[in-house]
Amino acid sequence: MTDPDHKLSLTRQATLLGISRGSLYYEPRPTSDADLKLMRRIDELHMEFPFAGSRMMKGLLRQEGFTVGRLHVATLMKTMGIEALYRRPNTSKPAPGHKIYPYLLRKLAVNRPNQVWAMDITYIPMARGFVYLVAVLDWFSRKVLAWRLSVTLETAPCLEAMNEAIRRFGKPEIMNSDQGSQFTSIDFIKALKDAEIQISMDGKGAWRDNVFVERLWRSIKYEEVYLRAYDSVSAARDSLGRYLTFYNTRRPHSSLDGKTPDQAYHITPRQIPVAA
Repeated sequence: MTDPDHKLSLTRQATLLGISRGSLYYEPRPTSDADLKLMRRIDELHMEFPFAGSRMMKGLLRQEGFTVGRLHVATLMKTMGIEALYRRPNTSKPAPGHKIYPYLLRKLAVNRPNQVWAMDITYIPMARGFVYLVAVLDWFSRKVLAWRLSVTLETAPCLEAMNEAIRRFGKPEIMNSDQGSQFTSIDFIKALKDAEIQISMDGKGAWRDNVFVERLWRSIKYEEVYLRAYDSVSAARDSLGRYLTFYNTRRPHSSLDGKTPDQAYHITPRQIPVAA
């Protein structure tokens, strides 16, 4: 972003970019081992008690011997991109220029592939550090159409995953996501509109609005992530890739009448129960 060899001074470059000069020299500190241990346990507890906010999470952690304050728990939960999942009045304001769209799936009978896709991001703990997993899921068949790992919560990996899914499988009629800044960003919304895809967003904190993605995260965490201690991003990517291949091609789903997501995606819709 800045160039120390440019004829303009760093001070002038920082002023033109609207950032502080001090930020040019800032080097982020790595997350401490103690915080990584806390974050791993918070993630596990969030899977078990998705309704737990920072206050309850602090209590759960203290029952297990962790000495931690509520504000620190709230900070770690924000870093992880998780919050208590329960329906409440949506009093929050989107980021400047970001619009929130209505939820379109209520009482909608989803009875064919590519009718509705869903996207979400989840936190993935590693042995030393963490990454984020974004996935595109076909709502009807539960098939994972594309995914990306990222070290930050940004829009670019979401766009990459969505574009790959569209390139490989065509486009959905509706894309559903939560109200995260990645999915309300100008670039992401523009991509959906340019592709003429209807935009649907969950109610604030309403996990049931995107329940199939939440079930996917639970399967990935308990059947893959919590059994591993990835020592690098590449190791995490390889292992998750193997699991998601198994998930799509071999793992039977009771809600799909025992079929795999791949089988459900490619068969006549009337052969399996309707997802609604």
